[in-house]
Parts: sequence; structure tokens; C-alpha cells
Amino acid sequence: MDNNSAAKKENHKNTWSGRFNEPVSALVERYTASVDFDQRLAEYDIQGSLAHAQMLAEQGIISNEDFTAIRHGLYQIRDEIRLHQFIWLQELEDVHLNIEKRLTILVGDAGKRLHTGRSRNDQVATDIRLFLRASIDEITNLIKAMQLALLNLAEQHIHTIMPGFTHLQVAQPVSFGHHLMAYFEMLKRDSERLSDCRKRVNQLPLGAAALAGTSYPINRERVAQLLSFDSVCQNSLDAVSDRDFAIEFCACAALIMTHLSRMSEEFILWMNPAFGFIQLADRFCTGSSIMPQKKNPDVPELVRGKTGRVNGHLIALLTLMKAQPLAYNKDNQEDKEPLFDTVDTLTDTLRIYADMLTGVQVNQLVMRQSALHGYATATDLADYLAKKGIPFRDAHEIVAKTVQFAEQKDCDLSDLALDELQKFSSQIESDIFAVLTLEGSMQSRKHTGGTAPEQVQTAIQKAKEWLTAENLKHASMA
Repeated sequence: MDNNSAAKKENHKNTWSGRFNEPVSALVERYTASVDFDQRLAEYDIQGSLAHAQMLAEQGIISNEDFTAIRHGLYQIRDEIRLHQFIWLQELEDVHLNIEKRLTILVGDAGKRLHTGRSRNDQVATDIRLFLRASIDEITNLIKAMQLALLNLAEQHIHTIMPGFTHLQVAQPVSFGHHLMAYFEMLKRDSERLSDCRKRVNQLPLGAAALAGTSYPINRERVAQLLSFDSVCQNSLDAVSDRDFAIEFCACAALIMTHLSRMSEEFILWMNPAFGFIQLADRFCTGSSIMPQKKNPDVPELVRGKTGRVNGHLIALLTLMKAQPLAYNKDNQEDKEPLFDTVDTLTDTLRIYADMLTGVQVNQLVMRQSALHGYATATDLADYLAKKGIPFRDAHEIVAKTVQFAEQKDCDLSDLALDELQKFSSQIESDIFAVLTLEGSMQSRKHTGGTAPEQVQTAIQKAKEWLTAENLKHASMA
């Protein structure tokens, strides 16, 4: 008997149908079924079932013969799923019952004994944690790939001068490499948050059963060991009913997307001819159906848009949990689609961003010329006067009047003659022109975290060392 016909023959009764006098209506069946999306958990469901069955056999709860049959049956089901030969049936509600029903068809009564000592409540909580743990590990690696791309680009532009902005107005000259390294630091914190979140994800709920635990002499610590969980959830009610670990992940994801959205906004602005700072590779852009000259930064725009999508998933999960009494409620079926989509959106975004960074073309001349507008070295003149003994607030006032004068002449501060500068302060001497250059301004900020090229180079080297250490740490854990 093939999988399809056997499954159809067996599915006329639900596992709980003995309690009910009439079947579920077709509409309710469609409304309550989750198999269309939770079949994504199949690999993790089988992984958890294999560990659970091994523990049951080791504890003498099921026979070794039953365990062997269960293991062989689950391996076959896993192969069928991987080969897209498994028939998913909506009437069996979810991934768990679909796999269990197929297992029973394959191995008979042994398959019916697999569910001993557990419930779908702790089973699905385990599946989600296994899925999320694997997703966090993949996302962490993708963050590091993007960080490496940032480092490579930053290292090429340590000496590239661009205007730094506050309020999107020219503020002070900075190194473009320094600007890029700001995003490296954001992603570093994002990686650390995910690592911390993973600790709370990596707790085993299996063994909590429906809500109160089980009367069978199970060994939860053994299952945790088999599945590489750090420990077991300490309260059975909490284990099956809370999804704070998923909410925490979505909060981390929302922050990552927010950082990527900010970078996207800058790329969008910088590609505009009014800025003209960069160009993105053609493969990340599209044209216009009517305006042949257009090159639209579609990928950064979509990243900016998809950030709202991820933020929405976070709010959806918070709202899902906000009024649930203990323990498990059917509401929690709604946790998966937002979580899955968050993982998918973040994974795709990081992967495409790492590639996109390798194709960024920088117009260094335009960046430098832009930094000459807006009197970017005005603060340097104020600092110069303060170092001469003039109180900074007075120096600030002097420079403000000097800028007004330069505006009237339609020139930069560095274009003013010495005698013109001295009209505003007698303390100004010929060495001022070294201070008023873009290079001089940038070079003067040579403290830790400053934009001086030597400090940017140091920051890049430290970042490389951190990245190497992180990769070695994750390799050893794997």
C-alpha cells in the first residue's frame, strides 16, 4: 500500500475522536489546521522524536524492539519528506499527527507507543526551540559575513573623506571607513544579543507533557543531552505555555533590521544624484518602465520596507501572549508564521546585504567636495581658539560670526585670508590653515573611537581579531 492511499484510509478518525459524537466540519478543519506551515518543523519533530524514543527505551518504558522499529520508521519518513514524497494531510491537523500517523502505518503498534510520556504541547515547544536554535546559528554566521564585507570596504576607504551629518546637515568631516565601522559595531551588538537569546532558547521543554509532567519514569536530562540542550525547563506549566524566547528573538531581529534599514536609507540618499556618493551594482537595482535613465535602489528600499514587516511580527507575538492564562492555549498556533517569516526575512536580508556591500562603488571626489560645503571645519576653528585660552562659548560665538562672513563672501573658512580671520580674533595665527583643512580636521581626532585614519585602522584590526575569535569559538561549539 502506498503512502497516499494508506494515509487516506487511516485518517478517517482523529487521535482524539473517541470523545466526540460528530466530526469536525470542513470549515473548522481548515481553520484549525496548521500543517500547511508547520510541516516546516518536520526535521526537528523527527529529531526530537528520535531522542524521546531512545530515552523511553533506555528507561525501559518501551522495548528495544519498539525503539528500533520507531527509529527505522522515522528515518524512512525523513527520507520521504526530503525527497518530497511525503503526503501531508490537512485533516491530520499538524506536522506531529501527520508524522505519527505515517509512522503507525509503517511500523504498527510501535509507532503508537512513541507518544508515551509526552504531549503535542511539549512536543511543539521543543520543535520550535530546535528550529530557532538552528536559525540563530545561521543568522549569526550571516551577520559575520556581512561584518567581513563591511571591514573589507572600510579598509579601502580609511582615508576617504566624507561629510559627517547631524540633522542631515553637514557637521564635521569623517573617514568613510569610520562611517562604515559604525555599522560593524551595531552588528556586533546584534550578534551578542542573539548569542544571549540563544541561551534561553536552548532549554528543553520535552517531558512537561500537556502541562503537569508525566507519571512515567522519564529522564529529561538524557533527552537534553541527546538534543544538545543546555538544560531542561524547570516548570512544566511554563515549559509548554510561554513563547518569550520567540518574542525575544523577534526583538533581536527587529533591532537588526532597524540597523540595516538605517544603512539602506543612507545608501538610497547617497545614490541620489544630489549626493552622488556611491553607486550600487546593477544586480541590486531596477529601472523604470517609463523613464529610461532611472536606476532605482530597490534592494535598500525593500530592506527599509521589510523592517516594518519584522517589527509587526514582534508586536503580533507580544499581542498573542498578552492575555493567555496558563498553560497551553490554541492561540499559540499563531506563533509560527510570524516567527518563520521573521527568520526568512532576516536571513535573506543579511545574505543579500553581504553581497551588495562587495559591489559598492564610492565616488571619493564627490564625497570630499561635499565635505567642503557647510563649513565642516568650523568646530575645529572653535577648538583652536579654545586651546589658545579663549573660553569655548566665546570661541563658539567668534566662529559663528566668522562663518557668517564667509557665507557673505560665498567661500569656505579655509579660503579666507589670515588678515580676514584675524578681524574676529587676534589669537588666530598662520597655523590655522592646517587646522581648517579636511585632512587636518580628521587627523586631529586620534583618540579611541575617533575618525583619524590611524584610529580607523586600529578599529578595523581589532574588529578583524574579534571576528576571527568569534569564528573559532563557533567552530569549536559546532
